[in-house]
Amino acid sequence: MNPNTSDNHGIAGADERLINEDLAPVTGPRKTWSSYSVFAMWMSDVHSVGGYTFAASLFLLGLSGWQVLAALVIGIAIVNVLMNWIGKPSQKHGIPFPVMARVSLGVMGANFAAVIRGVVGIVWYGVQTYFASKAVATLVLVFFPAAASLQATSFLRLDVLGWGCFLFMWFFQLLIFQRGMEAIRKFIDFCGPAVYVVMFLLMGWIIWKAGWDSLDLTLSDKVLTGGESFIAMGSAILLVVSYFAALLLNFGDFSRYAKTERDMKVGNFLGLPINFILFAIIVVVVTAGSAKVFGHMIMDPIEIVSKIDNKWAVVLGSVTFIIATMGINIVANFVSPAYDIANLFPKHIDFKKGGLIASILAVCVCPWIFVDSPKAITVFVSVFGAVLAPMFGVMVADFYLLKKQVIDVDQLYS
Repeated sequence: MNPNTSDNHGIAGADERLINEDLAPVTGPRKTWSSYSVFAMWMSDVHSVGGYTFAASLFLLGLSGWQVLAALVIGIAIVNVLMNWIGKPSQKHGIPFPVMARVSLGVMGANFAAVIRGVVGIVWYGVQTYFASKAVATLVLVFFPAAASLQATSFLRLDVLGWGCFLFMWFFQLLIFQRGMEAIRKFIDFCGPAVYVVMFLLMGWIIWKAGWDSLDLTLSDKVLTGGESFIAMGSAILLVVSYFAALLLNFGDFSRYAKTERDMKVGNFLGLPINFILFAIIVVVVTAGSAKVFGHMIMDPIEIVSKIDNKWAVVLGSVTFIIATMGINIVANFVSPAYDIANLFPKHIDFKKGGLIASILAVCVCPWIFVDSPKAITVFVSVFGAVLAPMFGVMVADFYLLKKQVIDVDQLYS
């Protein structure tokens, strides 16, 4: 290893190839996340177009309302426990996921894990930015109907209006991300609650239009046998856990900023079991009501909002879902690749440079093409999911069973 550099960030014998300011342990006044900040982070992750569609889809498995609710409770309870497990060492020692991975995987193994997690984040960062750009396009067409003419010309299978809206969202997000983790914390403290306000308003509007008595919360026409119901509930539980699979690996990127372990656990409990179930209930009411109001079930909240016969309601709804998508992009798709890329070349790349590289690569993915290919999405999720899950198991088993929750932090940087 190289000798210690003059700036070792408080780590004795630190190798400059393994450390920079963003990868060094977070201590003292830099631990600024309260339980509310962790709670708000989970709201930002769940309250998205993808989260909305996912929650609604669980009710299409043929299960009754109480069966879906039971599956949600069990699944999210499992996620809550797993997040507490993976978050504890990072909270205690202030280290991000790429550094924590060195404990059980070694430096090269941790680099591999970081690259895999980074690729997943970059791809979904592009996809979520594309989803947000569609909401921006809706706003543009509301105020400037003539802009529809821009949809006649396309480049790389995306029309001119789409390109403009996508690049706008790409740049706007980058402005926030480049201000660092404290700015990110403040932004997500706002995102989750803001989405709740609009979701409650949307649910109230749906109930008013459809009539409470006419709502049927069983969204599927399937009638399952006892054995089929058991299998479907098991599938729903696994789907809930899978939805949070990527964050299960790098939750330490956020828990390292929690003031105490209790703040992390309270934030997880409020943000996962409580928040997820409440959000799912709102989603199923809105989705069920959409079938009564529009004649068919709509699982895309942006589409529901666009059908409201009030320009300012459409504006409010679209802006809210843009904010929601930015929130999940921060939590699930930006922070991890930024750290992961910085981890590869700490001497030359910090968190902000890593984020810029991740953002540029997200455009190169051409996410609108990716979204149009369900098979590509399925293969991508399956392949990378099969790689990420064992890494989580190895890290948790090593820390709790082999290391007995004791690690030498200085050794992780030398």
